[in-house]
Amino acid sequence: MNSQGGHHIAFDVNGAAVSVSAHPVARLSAVLRDELGLTGTKVGCDAGDCGACTVLVDGEPACACLVPAASVEGRSVRTVEGLANGHLSALQASFLEHGAAQCGICTPGFLMAATGLLERNPRPSRAEVNDALGGVLCRCTGYRKIVAAVMDAWRHHHGFDRRLPARGEAVGASAVRLDGVPKVTGAERFGADGFPADALAVLVVRSPHHSARFSLGDIEAWRSASPGIVAVFTAADIPGQNRFGVIPPFADQPALAERRVRFRGEAVALVAGEPAAVAALDMTDFPVAWSEEPHALLPGDAQRQDAALLHESRPGNLLTSGYVARGDAEAALAGAAHVVSGAYETSYVEHAYIEPEAGFARMDGDTLVISACTQAPHMDRDDTAQVLGLPPEKVRILPAATGGGFGSKIDVSLQPLIGLVALKTGRPAALAYTRSESMASTTKRHPASMTATIGADAEGRVVGMVFDGAFNTGPYASFGPTVANRVPVHASGPYRTPNYRAEGRAIHTNGPIAGAFRGFGVPQATIMQETLYDTLAGKLGMDRLAFRQKNALRDGDETVTGQRLESGVGIAACLDALKPHWQRALADAEAFNATHAKCKRGVGVASCWYGCGNTSIANPSTIKAGVTRDGAVMLHQGAVDIGQGSNTVIAQIFADALGVALAEVTLVGADTALTPDAGKTSASRQTFISGKAAEKAAKVLREAILRFANVSLGATMEFSAGRLAVREGEATRTIDLAHLPADGDGYVFAAEETYDPPTLPLDANGQGKPYAVYGWGAQVAEVEVDMALGTVTPVKITAAHDVGRAINPLLVEGQIEGGIAQGIGMALMEEYVPGRTENLHDYLIPTVGDIPLVESILVEVPDPEGPYGAKGLGEHVLIPTAPAILNAIRHATGVLVTRVPATPSRVLAAIQEGQG
Repeated sequence: MNSQGGHHIAFDVNGAAVSVSAHPVARLSAVLRDELGLTGTKVGCDAGDCGACTVLVDGEPACACLVPAASVEGRSVRTVEGLANGHLSALQASFLEHGAAQCGICTPGFLMAATGLLERNPRPSRAEVNDALGGVLCRCTGYRKIVAAVMDAWRHHHGFDRRLPARGEAVGASAVRLDGVPKVTGAERFGADGFPADALAVLVVRSPHHSARFSLGDIEAWRSASPGIVAVFTAADIPGQNRFGVIPPFADQPALAERRVRFRGEAVALVAGEPAAVAALDMTDFPVAWSEEPHALLPGDAQRQDAALLHESRPGNLLTSGYVARGDAEAALAGAAHVVSGAYETSYVEHAYIEPEAGFARMDGDTLVISACTQAPHMDRDDTAQVLGLPPEKVRILPAATGGGFGSKIDVSLQPLIGLVALKTGRPAALAYTRSESMASTTKRHPASMTATIGADAEGRVVGMVFDGAFNTGPYASFGPTVANRVPVHASGPYRTPNYRAEGRAIHTNGPIAGAFRGFGVPQATIMQETLYDTLAGKLGMDRLAFRQKNALRDGDETVTGQRLESGVGIAACLDALKPHWQRALADAEAFNATHAKCKRGVGVASCWYGCGNTSIANPSTIKAGVTRDGAVMLHQGAVDIGQGSNTVIAQIFADALGVALAEVTLVGADTALTPDAGKTSASRQTFISGKAAEKAAKVLREAILRFANVSLGATMEFSAGRLAVREGEATRTIDLAHLPADGDGYVFAAEETYDPPTLPLDANGQGKPYAVYGWGAQVAEVEVDMALGTVTPVKITAAHDVGRAINPLLVEGQIEGGIAQGIGMALMEEYVPGRTENLHDYLIPTVGDIPLVESILVEVPDPEGPYGAKGLGEHVLIPTAPAILNAIRHATGVLVTRVPATPSRVLAAIQEGQG
């Protein structure tokens, strides 16, 4: 042992002998990352729940976070960095080819677990692969492409041939991710990778109570008595406005609470010190005194007359409401031949990205530079600057790779906290949330309590609908206003509804903050609407799919906001594409049920529509591009890629619009100092809006080049070192780029273009044009239900989604499969309970064994507004999954579960109540 309690441990890592000084029970994951710099081994939970840190110890997979350092003495350890030996391994190549790495945070864990299997069994069965990968969690891919990549790895004996589409062939090609190689080699730098060596560690003191007053004691005395602790900061130390929020008019969340906390996990102080000192702290004597106060976790309790107000300016704890009314819904329902009503409740859903929030801040002269995982760098910059009292230009956000987001990483989390420490101390400051800290303090999907009534005439045409939804938005606004306004626009589903009234209310409680999560409230509302559609079809005696086909919106129809959809309406095409699958599934279920008594099979269908981008407000993206003197084509692409593929898709659009091969495009990734604001990665907006901006920039750049060459727009361009060859017909003109004057960015030709979708505000009745483009989709779910246990097993999901134009079909399929996996979780198992499910052991998300066969049908009904006709996709793919599964459960059992998730106990209770 050495004087610091370390022990010299010698072992082999990736074929090289190493010796480290570490405490015998230090986690192997920490030793690999912190002592040896092998950050390809990721840390997602430090509890063995997520498997992201999987390595091979003497050839056997193990969670490095559970392996004591002393136990590897004299043994062999392999990490993801050891898989490639001058070229990608067959498995790494297969992952790239199959699109098995999306955000990439879980990829090293899967690669190591699969390598352990393949070295024993090069041609495993699907069941063997599922078994080998069962301990590693993924939140992006839906697992199916990962399994396929492992099963096909044997085909890649000769490495990976990264051929990219030729000129004019990028759009529509399943090009491999441009940022894919670092994801499979472990070189990708996520928020917790690459902290500066001299960075102070930051610890956040958080509230253990849902609601409390607090007072702080002699902090300086406590700090002085704590060796290695450099500073403690509270709200009193914040130099700017102690308030942030993704929607500025509603911004209400303090970076550090002032005397009062409104939810469990709220930050009240920061402790900054040397990493070893912070790690050794016993925080039980930190000088904070709590005075717990009554709290309300449910909207009903928060709206009682005697309930305390979370914000004095918001009577009744109502944050805001949204409203859409068209025609006379009550009169239409009164005159309808068939009317159905229902009520539904949904739960908090945790984003459960495998990467907890992490990053570091440092001063670069008088500019604060923050590198952290994020979905919205320019929003981070503006919020952080406001909190810290800095001009926005004195804050630079340099996004790290983001290991999943799904909406929650739009809100700032640690950015102003580490920024405050760096600003005040002058030293770099680093922070990686623990899994429980991440789950307690960040946003969730809004729980909803909804009622609705829908009526149809005798022929099965929907004549009217009334919807009411109360959404638990937690103590602070976040995206509560977006949910309240988006839900009434969408609650009709993609169907003609001539008479309609819908209201959505965002209500403050002391529960977790509810924010953006893949759908902004629409998945919840769709559960209400689509389960009622099944009830109504039953009353009419109509086939459930045929009922939806009959009422589907079509070109020329008007929506519930009065928006006339001239073209591009793809829902009917999606439903038509599902018809043969629907008929086959119903026949299979009937045959299965005829021979099975204890287990019954059911089939369900549900549809979706989703407006791409913000609702009725400005939503611009700006893209910049240029050509250097040495002939490089540079694309400044600031749309953060959180795994959905924007780095690749936007480059494909840009390449074809400019008229160059995809391989000729060099990406300049998101960085507020280098890339213009491409808006937040949310609301299924990047392919459509940033893609359109990239298309515009490419066309302007192309026109400038060809005008300089004095040729027509039909000419072709070919860049080489310092030269540009322009060909038109038989003539070729060579331009010497090296001697042309360059601008401040070093570009001899440049363009910067902005695209903002044409929308119109909604009036008092919610009438207007909230979105320029909608995406459409429908899914058929087949499930089996154990009638004695209440367990539900998805058998197959068939998904038809209209993407307008599939810019990259491989990535589209990955989005569909990943969204379906999250929809399965929402439907059957995911329920966040504050204070009880703050880890990935008690909070369950789907594993590789929970995902059924998924068949994707790509429907392409071009929208004239989108780039090459493309529409958004990311949100849409999750929306129909849960209602299709719930409708399938009812088909199998005869009963509807009216609260999700449909856990075995809830399914069984519904069955027993139905039998009673």
